[in-house]
Amino acid sequence: MTAPATPALRNASSTGTPELRSSSGAFTDEQKEYLAGWLAGVAHRPVQPYVGEVPGTRQLTSEPALGGPNLSAPAEETIHGTPISEVTKQELWKRELHGLDAWDRLLEHADAGKFPDEADTFRFRYHGLFYVAPAQNSFMLRCRIPAGELTAAQLSGLAQMADDFGDGKAAITTRSNLQIRGIAPQNLVQVVVRLQSLGLTARGSGVDNVRNITASPTAGFDPQELIDTRPFAHALHHYILNHRDLFDLPRKFNVAFEGGGSIDTVADTNDIGFMAVQLTTPCQGVSLKDGSTVPLPSGVYFRVELCGISGHRQLASDAGILIKPAESVAVAAAMIRVFGQHGDRTDRKKARLKYLVDRWGVERFLQETQQRLAFPVAKFPREQCQERQSAIRHGHVGAFRQKQAGRNYLGVVVPVGMLTSRQMRRLAELAANYATGQIRLTPWQNLLIPDIPDGFLETVKRQVVRAGLHHSATAITGGLVACTGNKGCKWAATDTKGHAVALGRTLDKAVSLDQPINIHLTGCPNSCAQHYVGDIGLQGVKVSAGGDSVEGYHVVLGGGTGPFPQVGRQIFTGIPFEQIQPLLERALQVYLARRQPGESFAAFTRRHDVAQLQEMFS
Repeated sequence: MTAPATPALRNASSTGTPELRSSSGAFTDEQKEYLAGWLAGVAHRPVQPYVGEVPGTRQLTSEPALGGPNLSAPAEETIHGTPISEVTKQELWKRELHGLDAWDRLLEHADAGKFPDEADTFRFRYHGLFYVAPAQNSFMLRCRIPAGELTAAQLSGLAQMADDFGDGKAAITTRSNLQIRGIAPQNLVQVVVRLQSLGLTARGSGVDNVRNITASPTAGFDPQELIDTRPFAHALHHYILNHRDLFDLPRKFNVAFEGGGSIDTVADTNDIGFMAVQLTTPCQGVSLKDGSTVPLPSGVYFRVELCGISGHRQLASDAGILIKPAESVAVAAAMIRVFGQHGDRTDRKKARLKYLVDRWGVERFLQETQQRLAFPVAKFPREQCQERQSAIRHGHVGAFRQKQAGRNYLGVVVPVGMLTSRQMRRLAELAANYATGQIRLTPWQNLLIPDIPDGFLETVKRQVVRAGLHHSATAITGGLVACTGNKGCKWAATDTKGHAVALGRTLDKAVSLDQPINIHLTGCPNSCAQHYVGDIGLQGVKVSAGGDSVEGYHVVLGGGTGPFPQVGRQIFTGIPFEQIQPLLERALQVYLARRQPGESFAAFTRRHDVAQLQEMFS
């Protein structure tokens, strides 16, 4: 068989380029001369990489030394799309060994009775175990108590844990949670196992995880609530525990469910706040998915608020959507996953939901959320919803009627959240013997005993007082909130809990208020005690006084949450603690003398500018 003829170059065109035409395959002298010149030109051109694909290999290139980038080199690995060279050290620690996989290291440290290095300190927090040196050369256990619900048996068991492994005390946190301190390294594993035997967990209660899910403290027995939020808080809690990807966030994440009860859940300080509202008539929303109409029957719904982060001076704002309560867990999980995939992993200070939404805008964040949901999310105007009733100021203190006939709940004041193991056992006994054995923790660092029959209420009150606690408080002591402070936290500059107790005592004697106020003391800018939302907020700092460094505070005034939300303004900077008490005494006395009828302290401070407040209170 004769081979097919090779196409020849054509005859020269008007451009001087020889043309191809069919021939026997031999090149003419003119064609040879053209090809020689063309090849010489190619040899002197800059080398360009070959970027075609070769089956089974990476992209290829010519020799890197000749000029082109070496596309055959492996691409740099990424963590959620961020090159490894750019991520924080915490992300590298997680890549090397995820905190959930650090159980063998916990065993090793317990067996050897040793403390962890920086990386393992980070990992152990996935199990709720915090090495808190240099404040204390020991561990702190942070539980995970969804909706703040405890049984009397669990509270008693935690008291025993505090005696067996800790310092004999426990602290109620601003996330309706409990912490036990003073744990030696040899007890690490025993603590976790004992906690699980009580039906509780500490999994994911620290670092880059969704923190304890909070809900209305009076859920289920509050006469004014729109919905019992406990089922949704518990459902999200268990969903998170059973989905590993939700334990790999850029940083911490807070979720709260607000059912419209008598006690403010402080949901607007959370990354996601589910706020109960009501539609009194059937309405129609607009689908985020395709813009179609979404029917909304009358009933109770959740509005979604986003990006509360009080330490960064921002309260959550309404996202413009309305969801059915049964959809809340799916929506929360989708939003958390969007944050996990796209949140900043290069800068811990900006690795919160606020900064992702600042970068994208709310609309894009909602669209990304919608793509992860099997049902349409409805956009709906907030002003067409019937809002919940306002919470009762200091409704966490004292006796209140429940919606169940003949039953009451008693708000027990726990000064700055600190309980001894003896007090914990006594409260558990009161709940078991005189009520239904239930305890509710609140974000105000106190607790409730629900379901007390009318006939036992006075007895329980007397027994609470005998336990060294109380059920009534002044307008000042009922609203004291304080973080751990420098007695137990390396970040804190001041003894917040000690200072809070001292302030409460002195201000009570000096000033008589007819309206309750909240005073929040936090030891550092992280604002664990949420000082920016207190009527009075104090942020601990070191202050130079007479050549010495002493404990002091920045003073923030006019904050609030719930129906009157506002981030407070810093009025005074770096005041030594010994000057704080007379400063606040003057501020409260000026308020009483110059307020308008019925005006709250927060409202009074908000209608004056910073200079006016400084002049009046100095």
